[in-house]
Amino acid sequence: MLEVKQVSKSFGSKLALRDFSCTLEPGEIYGLLGANGSGKTTLMKLIANLILPDRGQILLDGQEVNCRSREHIAYMSTEPYFYSYMKIRDVGEYYQDFFQDFSMETFREIIDKFELRPELRAKQLSSGMMAKLKVAVTMARSADVILLDEPLNGIDLIARDQVMELIISHASKDSTLLLSSHLVEEMERFISKAIFVKDGNMVASLDVEDLRIKEGLSLAEKYRQLLA
Repeated sequence: MLEVKQVSKSFGSKLALRDFSCTLEPGEIYGLLGANGSGKTTLMKLIANLILPDRGQILLDGQEVNCRSREHIAYMSTEPYFYSYMKIRDVGEYYQDFFQDFSMETFREIIDKFELRPELRAKQLSSGMMAKLKVAVTMARSADVILLDEPLNGIDLIARDQVMELIISHASKDSTLLLSSHLVEEMERFISKAIFVKDGNMVASLDVEDLRIKEGLSLAEKYRQLLA
């Protein structure tokens, strides 16, 4: 279980998160929903222990996250982070060297499904191909917590369902999966829980099925209601 407790984070005079709290359970697929600049990326980087909170705690199974927690947390950032000269096969080998839970077999299976040729270099990849490669190396890990920051950025409309279905199928049933996005309609069919973020604050956390049954609203309608 992942617990975010009263976390705040500022960058200079800009407050990115304010007293943010949430609990993420194993086996659930969470959508972290909000406009660009709302604090989604900051939260993910805090959970991944890439930056530290000014106040508050982040706990994984009762222990405060630290650099060793990265063995259990897989994080995919929005930025490209491979050296331009690296071939796709080199990216897999790079991850295999760093993460014990990385499966080269799974990586090869995913890039084959995405039609990514192993000999292509990072500098040759389109934005959509780079996005798929980032998903491939992240989902080839068997981490307890999987954080995907805007996984559909750069991916065309036709390929989005394929990418989302692959993400869901390769996540362990015991993993906690957190997907950030501003593409609410694209997320609705895949997530079980939604966390709405605005200006660094958690506006609401809800069950998507309950939203449909009890309120008769789609996720997009609730998004507009809460964040417009």
